[in-house]
Amino acid sequence: MTEFSVRHRSVIPTLLLAAFLSAAAISPTLAAEEPESPKGATVTVLKASKTCFGNIVEVSGIIMPREETQVRPERFGLKVAEVMADAGDNVTAGQMLARLNLPEGGQINVTAPVAGTISASNAIVGTIAGGKGEALFSIIARNEFDLIGMVPTRDLGKLQANQTASIKIIGAGDVDGKVRRVAPTVEPNSQLGQVIVGINAPRRLLVNSSGRAQIRTGQSCGVALPLTAILYGSAGTVVQVIKHDRVETRRVETGLMQAGQVEIRGGVQEGDIVVARAGALLREGDPVRPVMASAEGK
Repeated sequence: MTEFSVRHRSVIPTLLLAAFLSAAAISPTLAAEEPESPKGATVTVLKASKTCFGNIVEVSGIIMPREETQVRPERFGLKVAEVMADAGDNVTAGQMLARLNLPEGGQINVTAPVAGTISASNAIVGTIAGGKGEALFSIIARNEFDLIGMVPTRDLGKLQANQTASIKIIGAGDVDGKVRRVAPTVEPNSQLGQVIVGINAPRRLLVNSSGRAQIRTGQSCGVALPLTAILYGSAGTVVQVIKHDRVETRRVETGLMQAGQVEIRGGVQEGDIVVARAGALLREGDPVRPVMASAEGK
């Protein structure tokens, strides 16, 4: 082995040791220069998305017969001899309701002019019946009913005939309906106008029972957020948007509300990342660690 070879092998370990020490000295400096990512509370977020909202006008009122037919004899001085129907009975057109005795002898039959439900009866054996005064029977023609309600002036202009309605009647459940008539005037003191909603359910209902109709007057589609994402306060209506892992507070203009969702008419765009449950503990510029809400948790 030559003298050159021995010297060459002794230099290599020395160079490796120097390189290792140099790297160890530089590493802390490089680590210190790396920017730290924001550290903050973990928050659940969601993307603002588009939803369609139905424009709804609510009408509260009472149930009334659409048409009530009065049944009475044409002649005077007839005495009730026999009664064959009573209030609450369903009758068909032409059905016998009562027999009346004529003053000169003989009888005439009183029949139902229309099918429906007898809402009232004044026919009592032995009483006198005539063409004036109380009717012998009152019949709710064809079992047709209306919800008659009042709405504020601001809503009256949105309503028109044939708009569909969903009606909830106390004691009878939900039925469908349609606007039949909208008053052309309002009461001067209350500033309420009358609306008549026809009930599309040929069945017996309780006259004067309460009902509430939701009338769909149109539809609007736009950005929506859950109600939990919105903060109402002295500073206005705001949401908390996340940008670059930091909180950004934005004022928004809200619109319609439906099934826990609120229409956002300004301040947030589709796709913006928003805190799902806004809270006063988060402030402008706070660092956060956003976690996207699952589909089930929205």
